[in-house]
Amino acid sequence: MKRHVVSTESAPAAIGPYSQAAVYGNLVFCAGQIPLDPGTDQLVEGDIVTQARRVIDNIEAVLAAAGSSLEKVLKLEVFLIDLADFPEVNSYLAGIFTSDPPARVTIGVSALPMGANIEMAATAAI
Repeated sequence: MKRHVVSTESAPAAIGPYSQAAVYGNLVFCAGQIPLDPGTDQLVEGDIVTQARRVIDNIEAVLAAAGSSLEKVLKLEVFLIDLADFPEVNSYLAGIFTSDPPARVTIGVSALPMGANIEMAATAAI
């Protein structure tokens, strides 16, 4: 099998030496997404759910470019600056993954790129 990278203008460009996603076989490994608006390359303002929504929109765009979708997410990794935001993010994600939700990890971290409050990465089937 051969690995190939995924790139789409519908999600923020990588801000470092990495790809938006890499595909290997029938799996797509999405890089972490922060709440950057792909049109402005600026962090979205608003509460944690507004930020989580932007992150999911970015992941969804990358998955679509790879031939996948949110429905095929196998694992979601969530990184939060403030774990007090966990209940709101958890509730929002419950509305996105309504049946057969992916495996998930949520980790509290001290800092994220560009001063973001949330980052997510996904692994999905194609």
